[in-house]
Amino acid sequence: MLQELEQDNLVDIVNQNDVVLVQYAATWCGNCKIMKPKFKKLASENENIPFVIVDAEKLPESRKLANVTNLPTFAAFKGGKLLNQVQTNKLDALTQLVNEVTSN
Repeated sequence: MLQELEQDNLVDIVNQNDVVLVQYAATWCGNCKIMKPKFKKLASENENIPFVIVDAEKLPESRKLANVTNLPTFAAFKGGKLLNQVQTNKLDALTQLVNEVTSN
């Protein structure tokens, strides 16, 4: 399940689901645009897990959940807590993060 946040309510999604994967992005970020289709493809392959795209500039409270300092940042939440995150424009690193959270 993929969704793009319209409101600054990521904390609610994280607390309501066992596992959540997040892409923190911004409209000006070239690497974010490159990674978005890859993130969407992984979401389609893991339909039982919420995949959420967060505009890191428009949604500061959601950004704070992962202490985002660079974009794109991908974060994995499990049991309401940040499990791991990676700042990357490489599909391999993103896939490894997804595997880490889905295999535990």
